[in-house]
Amino acid sequence: MQEINDSDIKQLPTKRGYKLAYQHYGGKPSIDDGVGIVFLHGHGSDMKGSKAEALMQWAVSKDIEFTRFDLFGHGRTGGDILSATIGQWIEDSCDILDMVTTRKQILVGSSLGGWIMLLLCAYRPQRIASLIGIAAAPDFTKRLIWDILDTEQQNTFRKTGLLAVPNPYSDTDVVYPYTLIQEAEKHLILQNPIDFKGPVVLHHGLCDAEVPWQTSIDIAHRLKSENVKIHLDKTATHRYSQTEQIDAIIGSLETLISGTD
Repeated sequence: MQEINDSDIKQLPTKRGYKLAYQHYGGKPSIDDGVGIVFLHGHGSDMKGSKAEALMQWAVSKDIEFTRFDLFGHGRTGGDILSATIGQWIEDSCDILDMVTTRKQILVGSSLGGWIMLLLCAYRPQRIASLIGIAAAPDFTKRLIWDILDTEQQNTFRKTGLLAVPNPYSDTDVVYPYTLIQEAEKHLILQNPIDFKGPVVLHHGLCDAEVPWQTSIDIAHRLKSENVKIHLDKTATHRYSQTEQIDAIIGSLETLISGTD
């Protein structure tokens, strides 16, 4: 089995003037070319988070193609996150699918990554085999930021251009730029059907204080697929990173790869 370490991190040039940091394990060749796995991290996280680490270790142990990367403004890709947009992160993800991966992919999207995952169904439908959402957060810029502000707060946000929100994992606030909220309006996805008909598994914690678990119900209703399963964990928080939760994600991967229900 190939060992994966930081020396395997590569840089993918983009037309946007920066390089995407990524790790890719090619897996074993197969007669039907098999499937690979792409992990899409959350806002403020990166490809070295605990879920991505555990899933990559599992994929390598099974000789399955696996790719993870840092979106612009995150991790080793770097850049100013306050200048990033949803559209830019879609382009980052498309570049990885187009230039790094070689097979149809199971997309595993965590939080923001879950939104990007669902958007890719429109941008790269032929490259996607199935989906796994982990506390997926489509439309969070509207549902979880803009819509919960009163009129005065919205006006202040427009005027200052920035909104600081307490970070449950750090003493430093999470700062969102108004430009992110504006640009994201073009990518809101839960008001229309989501044109994906393949298998989907949505994992969510009932103790998620950041993205309500009902979001996964909304996603299931919007997906055109008839093969959508929702896995609710009574004790899981938004991080969804305890051993039993990661095991549940791996179980979903095993089921999707084997093609059984």
